[in-house]
Amino acid sequence: MTTATITSKGRITIPAEVRKALLVDTGDRVEFVQIEPGQYLFIAANRSVTELKGMFGKATRNVSIEEMNRAIAARGASAR
Repeated sequence: MTTATITSKGRITIPAEVRKALLVDTGDRVEFVQIEPGQYLFIAANRSVTELKGMFGKATRNVSIEEMNRAIAARGASAR
């Protein structure tokens, strides 16, 4: 297991082996996603949105903005 120490300013140094595995470098962004209370996932956020194009194949049907908003609202309500 790799560890890091938090400084008095709340900073950490990401160990070299972790940076290499995540393909992150100086200036790249990372995200902390809460999995459950007290547990977070550390994710490299250095991919361009355009790299996601085609990742899920062609859409099987068109979805309106209203349908998207309803789905987002329903999912948000169920997460509470």
